Amino acid sequence: MLEPITDLDEYIATRTAWHTLGERVLAPARHAATGRIGLRVGAGGVTTPPFELTSGDTRTIGIDGTELVVTNGERTRRRAITTLGDAAEFVGTDPAADTGVFTATTPADPTLPFAVAPAAARALGDWFAFGDRVLTHWRAERAGDTPTEIQLWPEHFDVALDLGPEAGRANYGASPGDGGHELPYVYVGPWNPIDDPFWNAGSYARLGYEELVAAPDAHAFAMKFFALGYAVANS
Repeated sequence: MLEPITDLDEYIATRTAWHTLGERVLAPARHAATGRIGLRVGAGGVTTPPFELTSGDTRTIGIDGTELVVTNGERTRRRAITTLGDAAEFVGTDPAADTGVFTATTPADPTLPFAVAPAAARALGDWFAFGDRVLTHWRAERAGDTPTEIQLWPEHFDVALDLGPEAGRANYGASPGDGGHELPYVYVGPWNPIDDPFWNAGSYARLGYEELVAAPDAHAFAMKFFALGYAVANS
């Protein structure tokens, strides 16, 4: 169940810390081993998919609330999130590394301190879990529309997929918020421009956190929004 976010400043600071870690630590670590950058929703937050090291061990790196979690084989280590440099050292990455796949929007300063509030971290984790559930349901419902894999993209820091026929294909996702809308939202972004009032955020449509929290069934409300977006994109 989604709960109101009561301290917006704490939430934004926590979201920024997670985003920075996603861009500067998690994605580069996965890319160095596999050439891929996509992340996933994990227990308590965000994680890499398992990937193989040269040693033969399988590794995952994740954010769980206020901690970084690194698992190599059967060994799991945890460290409190404090600074970018400390997080990079713990994982074994260079925070200034460039994957060549995306242009990072977060600073690479290793002394950058992070302010991760437990309540805000729980809200972020709950939001990503909600978005992943809705997108999994939507993907299954539109299985005939060649849906892509659900991924959490480090540069946009949202969980998303795309599906639909070529003429009406669109991105469907759940964002934890950004500079244009600080609270979380679900969205539909058509690949081809369409003139319709449904697109209430310029080139895409957005359903905000406030409306989802107020809905009797947030999951059903988000699914209805995706379905309406699909209908408009394919009208």
